[in-house]
Amino acid sequence: MFVSDFRKEFYEVVQNQRVLLFVASDVDALCACKILQALFQCDHVQYTLVPVSGWQELETAFLEHKEQFCYFILINCGANVDLLDVLQPDEDAIFFVCDSHRPVNVVNVYNDTQIKLLIKQDDDLEVPAYDDIFRDEEEDEELSGTETEDGSEPSEKRTRLEDEIVEKTMKRRQRREWEARRKDILFDYEQYEYHGTSSAMVVFDLAWMMSKDLNDMLWWAIVGLTDQWVQDKITQMKYVTDVGVLQRHVSRHNHRNEDEENALSVDCTRISFEYDLRLALYQHWSLHDSLCNTCYTAARFKLWSVHGQKRLQEFLADMGLPLKQVKQKFHSMDISLKENLREMIEESANKFGMKDMRVQTFSIHFGFKHKFLASDVVFATMSLMESPEKDDSGMDNFIQALDSLSRSNLDKLYHGLELAKKQLRATQQTIASCLCTNLIISQGPFLYCSLMEGTPDVMLFSKPASLSLLSRHLLKSFVCSTKNRRCKMLPLVMAAPLSVEQGTVTVVGIPPETDSSDRKNFFGRAFEKAAEGTNSRTLHNHFDLSVIELKAEDRSKFLDALVSLLS
Repeated sequence: MFVSDFRKEFYEVVQNQRVLLFVASDVDALCACKILQALFQCDHVQYTLVPVSGWQELETAFLEHKEQFCYFILINCGANVDLLDVLQPDEDAIFFVCDSHRPVNVVNVYNDTQIKLLIKQDDDLEVPAYDDIFRDEEEDEELSGTETEDGSEPSEKRTRLEDEIVEKTMKRRQRREWEARRKDILFDYEQYEYHGTSSAMVVFDLAWMMSKDLNDMLWWAIVGLTDQWVQDKITQMKYVTDVGVLQRHVSRHNHRNEDEENALSVDCTRISFEYDLRLALYQHWSLHDSLCNTCYTAARFKLWSVHGQKRLQEFLADMGLPLKQVKQKFHSMDISLKENLREMIEESANKFGMKDMRVQTFSIHFGFKHKFLASDVVFATMSLMESPEKDDSGMDNFIQALDSLSRSNLDKLYHGLELAKKQLRATQQTIASCLCTNLIISQGPFLYCSLMEGTPDVMLFSKPASLSLLSRHLLKSFVCSTKNRRCKMLPLVMAAPLSVEQGTVTVVGIPPETDSSDRKNFFGRAFEKAAEGTNSRTLHNHFDLSVIELKAEDRSKFLDALVSLLS
């Protein structure tokens, strides 16, 4: 059921209990976790934190810990499946689920005792009515019990018996109609996968209601929202609306009187609203590298072609920036150039058909030396979490990523930024090679691209978030490069090698790249149906249903089934 009063029905319930915290491996979940940890620290709430990257890990961790806890909090996992069916908990276990995955499973919505959903009701949830999908068992029992009576009875009894048979037949017909209608309703409701309000924002809202919100918590809420935007999980409209909500909090927390301005300590934290450039990590890189490795500019210039490289040179010439300045570290550039840089870039970008070169975002200053945009932190944290370095376990990567969000661990954040640069470079190089060697094939109802074993940097894309980001960027670039109008409207299915020993690939489905796209993804259900229909050996282990693991030998029959299903 949906929790209406988070403070009374959630926080005050767990305040005096030991709690188990399951946190999914995405940046928004990490940010929500940081805010919750800060709140728990304020009130001395005892908790155990367990990172989970998929359903299997969640089930294993639950079995391991279920004896010691009655209260479980799930962040960014658990809302979009029947949780009680998956975990089979005892009757006294209570789950608080804060998850941005939609649609929310109907059993979770209508379970009043064990499932408590920490989900904002102002999102367009469109949950079907209870009576449309659930019926009382008593009615079914009435139908199944049939009476056998002798035929040697007076006509009165016989008439009554005939009436009963007619009534039962009618009831059975109504039951069949109701079941058919229920199937249609559930299909319409569960057909598309999408994302609601960021979990970090939901938890920050709780902190604000309890007057315990700090500047750090606000920053984590901003990073959680920016993660959704960077990964195209929400529409531009939703992003702008949520930015407006957070902007009011930023003004409240970072308001300075003139006499206070000089009295502040040198290393204080300041958050400010920015209308900044849509260039990845440009303040920690050179402007040239950032232009070449940001999806938006690389796709618009078509940088994988000689003509595209020429257009980039023309763009820099139009701005009047010397190459020497553009190719050195941003913080080493001439101050005179940096002062009007945003305006210069925006003006030239408009001439080159890039109307959305600037975007609403936030930045944080730690003292005078360290300044980060919210998107910088998202890229750094994501790279730390999916780092393929020296066989780190998922747990180590999770802790590194969680630590990088604290201002006391800036060295980890800077390490994350270096990894993110490597990842972005590899992404653009992979896109260039896919487009130049025509690896993207139209399968009819969707486009398909497969990374081969032995491709440079292929191991960087075996993890779900990295592969999803690569797929989205590849689809954007393909849409900019292709002349075929029909292909511009198609979704993309992408596969990358996962484990050579086990012969498995990760497959991800990306919705079509159109201006009016509502970011709803239908591949989750389609993958399930295709795997069932062909007995393909698949593992639907990720919290995002549109990411699956598949045996490489079953790939062709799986794709054939997907083509016939979506045609």
